[in-house]
Amino acid sequence: MTIRSPLCVILAHVDHGKTSILDNIRGSAITKGEAGGITQAIGASIIPLDTIKKICGKLLETLKMNFTIPGLLFIDTPGHASFTSLRKRGGNLADIAILVIDINEGLKPQTLESIEILKNYKTPFIIAANKIDLIAGWNSSDKSIVANIQEQGQTIQQLLDKKIYELVGKLSEMGFDSERFDRVDDFTKRIAIVPTSAKTGEGIPELLMILSALAQKFLETCLECNVDGDAKGTVLEVKEEKGLGKSMDVILYDGSLKRNDTIVIGTLTEPIVTKVKGLFEPMPLKEMRDKKSNFKAVKEVNAATGVKIAANDIDEVLSGMPIRSCSKEQVEKVKEEIKAEVEEVIIQTDKEGIVVKTDSLGSLEALDKLLKEKNIQIKKASIGNITKKDISDAEANYEKDPLKSVILGFNVTSDSEPDNVKIISNNVIYKLIEDFEKWQVEERKKIEAKELDELVTPCKFQLMKGYVFRQNNPAVVGADVLAGTIKVGTPLMKEDGKDITEVKSMQAEQENIDKAERGKQVAVSMEGVTVGRQINEGETLYSSIPEDHFRKLKKLKKYLTEEEKAILKEVAQIKRKANPVWGV
Repeated sequence: MTIRSPLCVILAHVDHGKTSILDNIRGSAITKGEAGGITQAIGASIIPLDTIKKICGKLLETLKMNFTIPGLLFIDTPGHASFTSLRKRGGNLADIAILVIDINEGLKPQTLESIEILKNYKTPFIIAANKIDLIAGWNSSDKSIVANIQEQGQTIQQLLDKKIYELVGKLSEMGFDSERFDRVDDFTKRIAIVPTSAKTGEGIPELLMILSALAQKFLETCLECNVDGDAKGTVLEVKEEKGLGKSMDVILYDGSLKRNDTIVIGTLTEPIVTKVKGLFEPMPLKEMRDKKSNFKAVKEVNAATGVKIAANDIDEVLSGMPIRSCSKEQVEKVKEEIKAEVEEVIIQTDKEGIVVKTDSLGSLEALDKLLKEKNIQIKKASIGNITKKDISDAEANYEKDPLKSVILGFNVTSDSEPDNVKIISNNVIYKLIEDFEKWQVEERKKIEAKELDELVTPCKFQLMKGYVFRQNNPAVVGADVLAGTIKVGTPLMKEDGKDITEVKSMQAEQENIDKAERGKQVAVSMEGVTVGRQINEGETLYSSIPEDHFRKLKKLKKYLTEEEKAILKEVAQIKRKANPVWGV
């Protein structure tokens, strides 16, 4: 067994300097190392230990450690979303992580999300408190970051400390104990915060020093790999490559892989068995995401590294899927193992619930975990853009429960805006769930308001003296609305609880109206009653609320005004004179 390079991933909120930190590390490696001091792999940058020693200078010597790790392998992911899809059996692919935080902006949504992901996968990490050069009055120098901090003015030092302790406070709220790196006495219990500037390079040597020391001291046993054994890896991306056809960018974390080897790759259904048609690495120092990168064919690759694999029948392969090489005799056994591995993260769906779509297996897993924590049911969960089938699956919920007629999309797109389906998209998982919960609250209010509209609501009005426009057939009388709202169709009762008629129509200023609120004076038309017999001028009438409506109104009480609640009570008291258990 040999020790492989630890796989390190860099996470950050948008524009906090993730790419700049990586570029600075690579740039330093190119400057300080001889030719070949840094190797560009597909999806990764490999920085050998010798180059790290040159960048860190005497810093590493102060640790008095015997380094056996060959170097550091930085995984180039577009962000935290991709990080969640980088899995291997038993956990996450990354051995260690750098969380980049803009020291001037602090924790943002994607930072919080990254911390939760690191927490869930129990990935050790250090923090790069980046952009110290933007602190007002900061003087940059090429000394060690600690020496440079000590040379700043007192005000600047205090400001830096204030910003770092704001981070410490926020991290403490999330269950992490952290401190500025030079004040940390036990790196197993405290997260180190390294002030950095990707622009000037300040703090980068210290960042690499701590990363290397942590990897060496605490990860050595996890980093043992069998370079001569069968390959084990994770698919970063599947894409169409000009001249190659469909190809996979893969991070190899164990074993070796040769051209013509048999490989088994996980899918959402049955694993795919195919052969390696070609293995490709980027030309020296080409950025793997650079579309103009040129690739060179190689016969064999060893862990840990990134490689582009050309193979047939890989259309069903998704980002985050496991990949293994094996002999023909082992194919069935490996297929079963990979199937079990994929099933570990395939979402258990409910009979009812919302539809979830994400860009990768890991994102789906992360979103599922958070939704389940909030007891949100999932009817269907899959990977890829939103299709017509997804829309019809969500629409099937509409009649039964409109609040579940929803598709949550993480990093995916949809072609249509259906009438009965709400599509909520975001590229931050927490924000996506927040948007969904906010929509549900607003939608529930609309549904309940509509429901309220269909019920006989509490109202009370007085028949005005001297305003009888017609005695009967129908009776038309002026009415002063004392409380609540009169609506056309409202059944009416007298103060003794006797049902007498209903509101046939209403007019205000010779215009027909459907409803009238408290304080309004309107002409009310009523069938089947005669003024002077069943009803009299000056008399007070109430809405005669049916018992089932009364029970529903009690449940929707929060939508009634205090005045309406008081009339509801009055109506119940009147009704209970004849039936003591009415509405109970």
